[in-house]
Amino acid sequence: MDLRIKGKRALITGSSSGLGEAIAIMLAAEGAEVIIHGRDEDRAKSVMEKINQSGGKAEYALGDLATEEGADQVVQAALANGQVDILINNAGVYHGQPWMEVTTKEWLDTYNTNVVSGIRMVQRLLPQMRKLGWGRVVQIGGITAIQPMAIQPDYNAAMAARHNLTVSLARDLKGSGITSNTVAPGAMMVESVKKLILGMAQQNNWGDSWDEIEKNAAAQFIMNDTGRFGKPEEVAGAVAYLLSFYADNITGSILRVDGGQTLSV
Repeated sequence: MDLRIKGKRALITGSSSGLGEAIAIMLAAEGAEVIIHGRDEDRAKSVMEKINQSGGKAEYALGDLATEEGADQVVQAALANGQVDILINNAGVYHGQPWMEVTTKEWLDTYNTNVVSGIRMVQRLLPQMRKLGWGRVVQIGGITAIQPMAIQPDYNAAMAARHNLTVSLARDLKGSGITSNTVAPGAMMVESVKKLILGMAQQNNWGDSWDEIEKNAAAQFIMNDTGRFGKPEEVAGAVAYLLSFYADNITGSILRVDGGQTLSV
């Protein structure tokens, strides 16, 4: 299937590992020129080289998006070799703390890193995107924006803000040829989650083989309809669809990739 994104230039924030890396790899495989973003040069270069060695086209941009100066650095690097047609706001952090342990400073820091950082990129890249008459903006949100947990309230609220700004931006982009959407993953099996589960397996009697451990951990923690954690490439596939011409008439939407974990519509 031709998604018609060949030659499009895509900046994926927070793409030196995890979901962002998976998104970058898939978009490159579909013919997009991807810009890997991170704060660690070695990690960003490693993803770039992996893509280039497999026949894709990738470069990298470094900078801390939680600061105005860092955002300027990233945009300058991203535009150095051409326009940016696609912006994927993926970069973010979470700490998993209980309600009363999250300080007001941590609330502000989480909001700045997970919400304002993406806004910085939109405000810097959207003007040139409007001139192109075509573009895609995708926020990587999360189902805790819809169905919050008792823990990590700062992260839950930040994800809700990402979902909300997606819709507001879509209204602002009316008639521009640019769409704004959110992909909302559920519990994902990234490397950090796998390490955490393996460390908990013995004390929770989840079994010996990885298949047993994952199934039992999923049953205890996420209770979705597929009975497993999501895979990064499944989120990447959802993003790729929203970038394609098949999704030209989709904007202001939330595409959940959660195995049915979200109970609300």
